[in-house]
Amino acid sequence: MHSLSGVGMAATGGKERRRLSGDRELQAVGSNWTVNGQTSGNDGSGSEQVKCGWEINNMCWTEMFLRARRRMRSLISGLPCCFWFLLLFGAGGLVLFIHLEDLSEMVQLGPEGKLSDTTREVRGSNEGLKSPIPPMQFPAFEPVSPGPPSHDADSSQVTKRHRKLLKTNPVMRSQGKASFLPPLSSSDSSSSSSADPSSSQSSLETSRVLEARRRWVREVCAKYKTKIPQNITPQRVSRIFVEDKHKILYCEVPKAGCSNWKRVLMVLAGIANNVTGIKHNAVHYGNHTRQLDSYNREGIAYRLRNYTKVLFVREPLERLVSAYRDKFESPNNYYHPVFGRPIINRYRVNASKEALRTGSGVTFPEFMQYLLDVHKPVGMDIHWTPANHLCHPCLVDYDFIGKFETMGEEVNFVLHRIGAPANLTFPTFKDRNPSAERTSLKIMQRYFAQLNATDLQRVYDFYYMDYQMFNYSKPFHELY
Repeated sequence: MHSLSGVGMAATGGKERRRLSGDRELQAVGSNWTVNGQTSGNDGSGSEQVKCGWEINNMCWTEMFLRARRRMRSLISGLPCCFWFLLLFGAGGLVLFIHLEDLSEMVQLGPEGKLSDTTREVRGSNEGLKSPIPPMQFPAFEPVSPGPPSHDADSSQVTKRHRKLLKTNPVMRSQGKASFLPPLSSSDSSSSSSADPSSSQSSLETSRVLEARRRWVREVCAKYKTKIPQNITPQRVSRIFVEDKHKILYCEVPKAGCSNWKRVLMVLAGIANNVTGIKHNAVHYGNHTRQLDSYNREGIAYRLRNYTKVLFVREPLERLVSAYRDKFESPNNYYHPVFGRPIINRYRVNASKEALRTGSGVTFPEFMQYLLDVHKPVGMDIHWTPANHLCHPCLVDYDFIGKFETMGEEVNFVLHRIGAPANLTFPTFKDRNPSAERTSLKIMQRYFAQLNATDLQRVYDFYYMDYQMFNYSKPFHELY
């Protein structure tokens, strides 16, 4: 063992630095390091070989680690501040997203209320999806020629392939009474048969049609990748009205007979004696019927499992024109200032001061510009929101899915099934603007003649899933 001394080395064994093997620098702590052979002191001649002991090797690794750490620190400290801001912002956003996802799962239905076959995503084509009943065909327009349907499973947007209609003209399948309908008692059956055989046959046909629509909605939900949610939240059932006495849930679709349906619910609940004496304001602003989202989590799930669920829809573009005529062509102290003023301000060139002040006189093309604008000057309204967004038929398994075009017969059929009073029938009167002609397909065609082909296609795309979900044919032959 040789004791070496160097420049800056303390006699008590302080830190020492020596240059070994040319430019390699080693740091030793204390004086407990050895060399074999003759050393040349500090002259750096390198004539003799210097070997480190195990202490020196440890110090070598320590020195290398310290150098690497210093380089890392200098690298990190050299990163711009915006990098660290973006990193922290992203982490915070991820935490917030996870938290909101947890909050959205308000109500998880059990096995009885959970949809299994309608919420799964199906990869592939729509081959084999056939309607047991033909769609609503309108003689005023050119009917759609059936063709092989297809579906782009990788896109939630409407594409040309996605727009091809499903097969629409299969033969009606006769499968007896629908399984979801409660069977008539023997007394009811015998009395109805003896009283009016044709009425019994009509009831059976209505039952088959309603069940066929229900199956159709299930198949469309299963075949289309529409990012359907798998849990029910209060917001998704906020348009469903509850009548506890007869255990019925009715989902409101504005401009599809909802006012008269609410009158029926009020009579069923005992709030009114008949439907004819209930005024429009009492129907919509009287708060006489509860909505499903006003119940707690258990109450929502229980009613969805055990009550009869009813939905009535209407031809989408006809419903849209009906909403426009009611809200913008007629005097209205809510829709004109709330919707009319921002629409005129955004889309009308050289609008008059009177129009900007009152919001009256919105034209149909201006209304369509608003509807198709992704940056709307004012939000959406339930009167022109697609029916499948209001009632979520892929999430709520409706027992009856009726249509406005055949509403009278089908509503009375439903009322009979739920045990409503025999003298209660669905009203057909029009309480708002009774002198105005009811919106028909012919009137709808006249309004859409004001649009060019591109805007007409965009409006159809906006309601595309309503057309598919409820099996309506295309209203214009030039649509794809």
